[in-house]
Order: sequence, then structure tokens, then C-alpha cells
Amino acid sequence: MGLPPFYPILDTSLCPLDLTVAAQIILDAGARILQLRHKTHFSRETFVQAQQIAALCKSAGAQFVINDRADMAMLLDAGLHVGQDDLPPDMARWFIGPARLLGFSTHNESQLEAAQREPVDYIAIGPVFATRSKENPDPVVGLDGLRRLRAYTDKPLVAIGGITRQNATQVLEAGADSVAVIADLIPDHCTLEALRARTSEWFTRTRFEGPR
Repeated sequence: MGLPPFYPILDTSLCPLDLTVAAQIILDAGARILQLRHKTHFSRETFVQAQQIAALCKSAGAQFVINDRADMAMLLDAGLHVGQDDLPPDMARWFIGPARLLGFSTHNESQLEAAQREPVDYIAIGPVFATRSKENPDPVVGLDGLRRLRAYTDKPLVAIGGITRQNATQVLEAGADSVAVIADLIPDHCTLEALRARTSEWFTRTRFEGPR
């Protein structure tokens, strides 16, 4: 499978705006994949918002992805991304079936080698740089580490961790097929106008595609 080079992750703990409005802005900018990252209790309100975002992604022709929760991915007809402490990839694949997108996070050489044998569609590696989206991040991989680790898998490789508009092109040139963006997706003073400008900047300051 091919992944778009820009992989925005809308983290519910970082975005102060209405999630559906934020998702629409990101999709309008040209995103072709969008992950909803929710690390706490999946309340009814959160589920309804996720349903609305799923519908927006479908309308935009973009892939919608849920982190960690295979049950929510099934209910929302979404892709799934799991980490090292979540449901193992083979069990996640059994649960969600063969057709849905499945991604898996890795943080070092041994995990990446093991992930190559798993029934996943893409592998994430990171953090590439220091990150503020995780409380206890794994050791930084760095650009040199990314170049070296690229040879360990023929699956699409998604780089994550500390990726910004300023360094994204370097990360792609180091071998990543896609860059996952969390913190730099959300401006410090986040208004609708600021988010719209930020997502547009992601396309105008990089070699990513623009709006469809």
C-alpha cells in the first residue's frame, strides 16, 4: 500500500477546538489520512465526535484511523494503529479483518525487525526527535538511525516524534515514506484561523500535495 507523506494525528488532549471542525480544516487542507488519538476513556460524546470525523473522512476520500482501540475501529469502520503495549498486531488483525488498515508502533531495531513479520500495513518508528506528545518517550532515533533502520523493512515506514514543518523534508529524505505529525499540527494559540493557516503551511512549506 502507499501512504501519503503527510500523516496528521489529531490528539484530543492537545486540540482545544471542536474536534469535528478541526478535522474538517485538516481535510480541507488536503490530508488524505487522519488519525484520531484519544488516550483516555472513550465517552459517548467522544464516540459521537469520532463518528462525525469518520463521515468527514469518507466524504473527503481520506483514510480514518483510530489509535489503540480495535473495538472502536470496528464500530467506526476505521483503520487501527496499535502500540507496543496494546493488542498484539496478529490479534488486532484477526479482530478487524484483512481489509482494514493496520499500523504498528516501534521504537528500536529489535522491535522493527519483529514488526516486519507482523500482519500490518505500515510500521511507525520513533521518536525521531525529542517529543512533547508523550510523557515518557523512548530514546530518540535521529536521522542517522532512521536511515539505518529503513533497510530493516520493506513495509511503508512512518516516522513520528518531534516532526515539524522545518524538519519534515529531512525525515522523508532519510527514508520515511510518511511523517506523522502531532504537536506541530496544533498552533500554540489555536483558533480556527490559526489552525487553517498551520495546516495550509504544512503543504506550502513542504513537498506534500495540496488540496484535492
